[in-house]
Parts: sequence; structure tokens; C-alpha cells
Amino acid sequence: QVQLVESGGGLVQAGGSLRLSCAASGRTFSSYNMAWFRQAPGKQREFVAAISSSGASTYYRESVNGRFTIARDNAKNTMYLQMNSLKPEDTAVYYCGADRSDVTNVVTSGYVEVWGQGTLVTVSG
Repeated sequence: QVQLVESGGGLVQAGGSLRLSCAASGRTFSSYNMAWFRQAPGKQREFVAAISSSGASTYYRESVNGRFTIARDNAKNTMYLQMNSLKPEDTAVYYCGADRSDVTNVVTSGYVEVWGQGTLVTVSG
């Protein structure tokens, strides 16, 4: 099973950009579908974006589509989330997740086998 560590969070002004990274340990990263989730204060965790194990398929929640881009580099065991045009409502702890079931299951269920520890993104308005 992989272990995941997120990085790249921080404070940014509205309209700015950040890139989150999720580094995975282990030699089986390329067999996992990967996803980003977020949890704002006082709210439930929600799906943000997912990418299939090969990187061929990507999925986004509607509110970030066109602003966020998910990508992965299997040679580096790393997944990314490029976040542009950030809004105050994007403020949350962002978690990466890994799962070996079908990637559409991750999108619809909001469940993954392995979670990272989270990284805080704060967007000031």
C-alpha cells in the first residue's frame, strides 16, 4: 500500500494560483487511481478532482472545472493539482487519496483506500 504526503498549500490572494503536490511512497503508485478532496471549516469533505492510474482520464467537480488541473507523473510517484483563479470559497484543507477500484467509484463515493495528511489552502478575499 502506498503512503501519501501532500505539500504546496499556503496563503494566496483571490485570483492567484497554487500548485499542490502529493508524493507517494512505494513501487505501485502507477496502479492507483488518484484524487484530491477538500474540507472547509464546518463542512463535509468533498471531491475535487480525480485522475486514472494511467493519467488518461480526469474528472472535476463543477465548481473547479476550468480553473483546476489534475495531473500525475508516474515516473516520479507524484500527483499534482494546479489551482488557478482561486476564490475565497476554495479555502480548505486539501487531501490526496489513492484507490485501486474504478476511478468513477472514487468520484461518486468520495472514498479512497489511502489518505494523505492534508495541506491547508487559504484564499484571502
